[in-house]
Amino acid sequence: MALHLAYRWFCKLDLNDKVPHHSTFSVNRLGRFRESEILRHIFERVVATCMAAGLVKGEGFAVDASVMEANASRYHGKAPDELDWSDAQRQKLAVAEYLAGLEAEAQVQEGGDSRGSGSDGKPTAAPDRKSPKVISPSDPSSAWTAKANKRVQFGYGLNYLIDVEHAIIVDVEATPARTYDEVASTKTMIERTEQRLDLKPDWLAGDTAYGTGKLLAWLLGKNITPHIPVWERYSPPDGMFSRGDFTYDAERDLYVCPNGRPLRTSGTVHDSRVRNYLSQPGDCRACTLKQRCTRAPFKKIARDINEDARNHARSLKGTPEFERSSNARKKVEMRFAHLKVQHGFERMRLRGLTGARDEFHLAAIVQNLKTMALRLLGPPTKGTCAAIA
Repeated sequence: MALHLAYRWFCKLDLNDKVPHHSTFSVNRLGRFRESEILRHIFERVVATCMAAGLVKGEGFAVDASVMEANASRYHGKAPDELDWSDAQRQKLAVAEYLAGLEAEAQVQEGGDSRGSGSDGKPTAAPDRKSPKVISPSDPSSAWTAKANKRVQFGYGLNYLIDVEHAIIVDVEATPARTYDEVASTKTMIERTEQRLDLKPDWLAGDTAYGTGKLLAWLLGKNITPHIPVWERYSPPDGMFSRGDFTYDAERDLYVCPNGRPLRTSGTVHDSRVRNYLSQPGDCRACTLKQRCTRAPFKKIARDINEDARNHARSLKGTPEFERSSNARKKVEMRFAHLKVQHGFERMRLRGLTGARDEFHLAAIVQNLKTMALRLLGPPTKGTCAAIA
């Protein structure tokens, strides 16, 4: 290493300067570099440079997530009640971070707040979430997942928010590989991009996983048009009435069935998400259309408390703007494809959410620098390649 000229140049060392021990960067990365969020600052500096070069339009964003396999064996997972952390395990950074997050979450629940665990180990998600069924003893923050038709494994979610003009990554977030956490990270990325980079999109494109009533309502509240397909809970069997066959009367707050009978609600919100509208069993017994309506003694319709936002998103589907944004959304998928195929990044090296955050920031920095070089300088010519060689 002492004779490595590129290493000396990178460290700004003269030929006669003493080369630091190879572990120096690792120690600082796990210490003061991580605490200072230096990789986040570098990432934002690169994005600001892209903005100054005119590569960020700021009108339309796209969001998506991809699973990255954690540095943990899928054969050694254990149930939470089977884990008994030894003193040696507690000394490991990934385990210590996980246990600190559990302790912080417990304190939050006692205080009545509704947050959980974020990418920095601090509580940010809802405390009423179900605990995971399987945990990795070596990387407990990773999630046991089989997403994207892959084998069951422990993984993290790489969340990208891109500007669709030139596919510049304007924000990145690390989460466990769970759909709930990935969708929740969208709010974090949009708010952070607005606060730190003064960027706010006119519309946001995403796949069906992001079409929840809660997120759609939040986007409309921030005057961001959601070009996102609405996530439907289920579809009725063939020959049965669909949800659209029941008419909602907003003035009376009830549904009217195809036979003209009302479905009323008590007003109770279930699972912090829906209100149930029920028919009268007597009406259903005497109804000639019951065979096409329900096999239960009465009909139940679950209406999302953000159904107005869901209806607004449904009305956008099929419009020219929606179709264009759907095509533009493929650019974020290509980001993941290039990262895995061209850069060979499919499995984590570091452990813990903060380790995943560091690796994801480095990946986003490299991809943005590569895009900026190609857009501003163009692809390298044969003469340039020969000169470099």
